[in-house]
Amino acid sequence: MVEVLVARLGLDSATNSYVVILRERGGRRQLPIWIGRPEAESIVLELNQVKRERPLTHDLCKTLITGLGGVLRRVSITHVQQNTYFAVMQVESPHGLVEIDARPSDSIAIALRMAAPIFVQEDLLHDFDDDEDQDSPTLSPPAGDGHALSPEQLKAHLEHLRPEDFGKFKP
Repeated sequence: MVEVLVARLGLDSATNSYVVILRERGGRRQLPIWIGRPEAESIVLELNQVKRERPLTHDLCKTLITGLGGVLRRVSITHVQQNTYFAVMQVESPHGLVEIDARPSDSIAIALRMAAPIFVQEDLLHDFDDDEDQDSPTLSPPAGDGHALSPEQLKAHLEHLRPEDFGKFKP
């Protein structure tokens, strides 16, 4: 397993789907994972430290884990089957280690909130040949006045991202 970081998030205009790009820590290999809109919104909110008035589903998951005395030790993206990625969340509870089957997008959103490391099975990573700077910053919503983005502002930002904004990827 290789530790990865969330490098970028964007909209794939060819499929009209959101893509989260994971990149190996200190390396060039990447893993693009196509995800749903709610998970993309949750991830971008956390990446940009935007706090909502009421907790979102992934905030609730964090509260449940910690409230029950657990600690998210790691998220592992383990394999792909028929174009579907699988992940496991390892939660240490007062009763021992619990492995929870989860979608990678949900796991990533929760790991970001809990500052837990994310790992990917090595054979899932690819060295994409793009001209983009591998150390470019994560795409972020437009600067505002310091207030939380409205759902409409976030939607507009996510809808205007293009694959060219984050590199060349193959589905």
